[in-house]
Amino acid sequence: MPAATNRSGGTAMATPRATVTEPALAVSESALVVSQPALARRGFAARSVAVLLSPYARLSLLLLLLAGGAGCVLAFAPQQLLTRQLPPGIGGLAAATVFAAGYGLCTVAFVPRPLLNLAAGALFGSPLGLTSALAGTVFGAGLAFVLGRALGQDALRPLLRGRWLRAADGQLSRHGFRSMLAARLFPGVPFWAANYCAAVSRMRLTPFLLATALGSVPNTAAYAVAGARASAPTSPAFLIAMACIAVPALAGTWVAWRKRHHLNGS
Repeated sequence: MPAATNRSGGTAMATPRATVTEPALAVSESALVVSQPALARRGFAARSVAVLLSPYARLSLLLLLLAGGAGCVLAFAPQQLLTRQLPPGIGGLAAATVFAAGYGLCTVAFVPRPLLNLAAGALFGSPLGLTSALAGTVFGAGLAFVLGRALGQDALRPLLRGRWLRAADGQLSRHGFRSMLAARLFPGVPFWAANYCAAVSRMRLTPFLLATALGSVPNTAAYAVAGARASAPTSPAFLIAMACIAVPALAGTWVAWRKRHHLNGS
């Protein structure tokens, strides 16, 4: 190849141009052909993952889990704990721990807490029964909160269009601890409803659990004592416990009736 002459009179070697050979072209074309199905598979996988992780798919999974839990409750009938003794070989703190775990799972599956609190008192007595029931209460509330937040919040928040729904959401989001403490102390608010309403709101987990633990003590203690003293219905402890159950329920009913009457009048 002849040398090129530069401006200074010297000669410079010409840079050879890179050429692509036919075998290289064939390899690149075959690689392109092979990569197209791979890209198609990746696109299908990405679309499948996006569908599975969509808000309504997660909400459907939450509903399936809750339906399955309710079915298990109907099949195993945990209310039999009120009349059936603990299995032989298990007792004390280990039995109370197992009961607390089952208590929490049952509350997620909509089993009424008064029934479980009575069972805790009947099985373990007042102090240990109250401790086990409170541990199960906090565990069940936390589990319901996490499930509702992860699987239901994105799908349900766009549905908060009613005036009362927006007000409840704003109250829980801005004053989470105070609002949840009042909901736990007020006997007319269902336990599961408060759990999932808090999960859909922007309330944080820590104040939710603290308010649940503190607000559930009076009602849980009354039911646990009543369950522990159920064999002596005329004892002062049983009568006091029943009064602690009945008085807040009547007060809550009266407050709800007054609020309803006021709203109807306005």
